[in-house]
Amino acid sequence: MDVLQAMRVFARVIDSGSFTAAAQTLELSTAQVSRLVSELEASLQARLLYRTTRRLRLTEAGARYLERCRQILAQVDEAAAEASGAHLTPRGRLRVHSFTGLGTQYLMPLVVRYAELYPQVDVDLALSQRTPDLLEEGHDVVVTHCRELPDSELVAQRLGEVFSVVCAAPAYLRRHGTPQTPEALRAHRCLRLLDPVYPGDWVFERQGERQVISPGQTFQVNVSEAMVQAAVAGMGVCLLPSFMAAKALREGGLVRLLPQWQLHERSLYALYSSRRFLDAKIATWVALLKAELPLLLARDSADLDNPAYWA
Repeated sequence: MDVLQAMRVFARVIDSGSFTAAAQTLELSTAQVSRLVSELEASLQARLLYRTTRRLRLTEAGARYLERCRQILAQVDEAAAEASGAHLTPRGRLRVHSFTGLGTQYLMPLVVRYAELYPQVDVDLALSQRTPDLLEEGHDVVVTHCRELPDSELVAQRLGEVFSVVCAAPAYLRRHGTPQTPEALRAHRCLRLLDPVYPGDWVFERQGERQVISPGQTFQVNVSEAMVQAAVAGMGVCLLPSFMAAKALREGGLVRLLPQWQLHERSLYALYSSRRFLDAKIATWVALLKAELPLLLARDSADLDNPAYWA
């Protein structure tokens, strides 16, 4: 027996005043309605109705049960309406994960914008130096950058391209000279950023040419914000993600080295679980990313290609 269906039938019998009238409104036969109410009474081991050929009357137990039925059915209907409307109206809690530098530079301004547009959504932004398991850890959207996406059943929306940039503080270059080739970096103090996407060597590429430089271990750190501070302080030459380097170049703390070489290009993605019945809060967040992130990427690319910021 479908208990919720039986409860609906029982309540409709009372509201309609008869089994026949209830059957007509529910598009069931009178026999089906009578059987469902009888099965409900049997499962409860309590009589809910006194029945005569002309009228129905609730028992004391039936009156109490009817009140509870109405409360339960109202909550069920409310939950169904909320769930079915989730793809229409953004509300609830949106859980987003990203790498730390990417989140602070690009996502935080967009979270502020999103909160203004959709005040019924509460945003949880988790930042770390790893790519989490979206389903295991309960995230709605993971914003990540990688060279190749691993095989998975997740939906991947491509948002643009990021890359790495070699930088140093003007004061450091005045003391130690400006390297003109990747090979010349071997004579410099190269700081190691423990990038979760591209750890290890610095791979320079240009028109089919490839050179590899291994940074030293005099200083290493796993968060790009800390690397920016170390490089601005003159500790050495560093390799930064483009979204971190652009800000430091604009502020004058660093200058770009070897701009004719490309390093560690990778794609930026928004990952989420399914296109089917997509929750409105996820759809609107991804739409905002697709609309706004390319503008931020274009702004930073223009700065990185500006000779005014080169050594």
